[in-house]
Amino acid sequence: MINITSTTAEQQELLKEGKLLPIMEHFYTIQGEGAYTGVATYFIRLGGCDVGCHWCDVKDSWDAEKHPLTLVEDIVEIATSQADIIVITGGEPLMWDLSYLTKKLHEKGARIHMETSGAYPMSGEIDWVCLSPKKTMLPKDDVCEAAHELKCIIFNQHDFKFAEEQAARVGKDCVLYLQTEWSKRDKNLPEIVEYVKENPKWRISLQTHKYLDIP
Repeated sequence: MINITSTTAEQQELLKEGKLLPIMEHFYTIQGEGAYTGVATYFIRLGGCDVGCHWCDVKDSWDAEKHPLTLVEDIVEIATSQADIIVITGGEPLMWDLSYLTKKLHEKGARIHMETSGAYPMSGEIDWVCLSPKKTMLPKDDVCEAAHELKCIIFNQHDFKFAEEQAARVGKDCVLYLQTEWSKRDKNLPEIVEYVKENPKWRISLQTHKYLDIP
């Protein structure tokens, strides 16, 4: 494992260029949420996030120092040998320059999806952007404009208002999803069902991978 703060000047330059990235984990599974639920997908989870959602279920991703800097070519070779759709997630993937990673994935014929809070500016060539905005660090305008899918997490009643505020920032063709925070699902799902019935521009997203007990 390479500690980011103790890297050489050459490694720092490669990190800046996006040719080295802190990879927390990568795995082949089934997409569990949103528009591509049920689709075979390879996930690349990048380390590093300062958005700080208290209900985040991958808090181990927050500290980029914990995760090995990996050559992009190596992860691209592994991912594209197993799947056609690659999801770049985190952590917060837009903390890093994704231009080189997405270029190499596209050269291998992959379709690239990304899951982001939008807290940092867009980078890379992404085929499908899933924006999941957070109150702690609001999404940048360019990410809102690029979003194909808006996924708002419902933890409390105010989150419905927040979801509507974020829906007003994305394009007219962006697909809108409400998804309960997992620990609140028993209480929140009936409320989300009623909200979607009253506001049918929204759809419901479920974390089906948790029901199926898969990564």
